[in-house]
Amino acid sequence: MTLLQRLRIALDSLLLLLAIVGLWWLASHQGWVSRAFLPTPETTWNTLVRGLSQGDLLAYTGGTVQRMLVGWLLASLIGIALGALIGISQTIRPWLQPTLEFIRPLPASAIMPLAIAIFGLSDTMILFVVAFGSMWPVLLATIHGFASVEPRLREVATALQLGRLQFILKIGLPSALPDILAGMRLSMTVALIIAIVGEMLSSQAGLGQAVLLAARAFRAGELFAGILLLGVVGLVANLLLAKVEKHFLRWMQPQR
Repeated sequence: MTLLQRLRIALDSLLLLLAIVGLWWLASHQGWVSRAFLPTPETTWNTLVRGLSQGDLLAYTGGTVQRMLVGWLLASLIGIALGALIGISQTIRPWLQPTLEFIRPLPASAIMPLAIAIFGLSDTMILFVVAFGSMWPVLLATIHGFASVEPRLREVATALQLGRLQFILKIGLPSALPDILAGMRLSMTVALIIAIVGEMLSSQAGLGQAVLLAARAFRAGELFAGILLLGVVGLVANLLLAKVEKHFLRWMQPQR
C-alpha cells in the first residue's frame, strides 16, 4: 500500500468520524433526544477532561486496564501452553475436541455466579472470569496453528530426533505464530468486555462501575465520557497489538 493510499484511507476515516460527531452535535443541540440521555459533545469532552485531571476517572481507567491486562496475560499463557500440547498430539486432540466444543460456547457471564460463590465480590473473581472468557480465542487459535504445521516439518523433526519441547519451540511455535497472535488480538477485546461486566457486578473501582453509577444517576456527561474512554482503551490496545504482530510476522511480508 502506497503512502498516498494510506493518506486517503486516514482522511476518509477522519471524515466519517467528523460526520458522526456532527450528527451527535446536531441531535443534542436541536433537542432530538433529551440531554438527560444524550449530552452535547462539548459537555462530554469537558466532563472527560475534568474527570481525568481532577476526578477519579484516571484511577478508574488504570484499574480497568490492569484487570484487563493481567487477565489477558493469564489467558494467553494458559491458552498457548494447553493449545500447544493439544495441537501437536494427534491422539489427545480427538479425545478433547468434544469437551472443548462443549465448554467453548459458554459465555463468561454464565460462570460469574459460580466465580462469585468461590471468590466473592473481589478482584480475584474478575481476574478468574476474564482469564476464563478470554482464553478460548488463544487456545483454539493455538490448537489450529499447531495442528496445521506442514507434515514435512514433522518429518524433519523426526529425522533430527527433536523432543516434544524442542519441536514446540523450534518448529511448532514459529509456524503457529500467525494464528496465535490473531487469537491474542481477539482475546484482548474479550478481556476488556468481561472486565467491564465484572466491575459492574462486583462494584470494584473501575470504568465499569463508573459507567454504571453514571447511568443510574442520569449523569449523561459522565456516562458518555466513560464510554468514550473505553473506546480509546480498546483502540490503543488493538493498535499496540497490531504493531507487535507486524513486528513478529515481518518475515511473512513480501520483500520490496
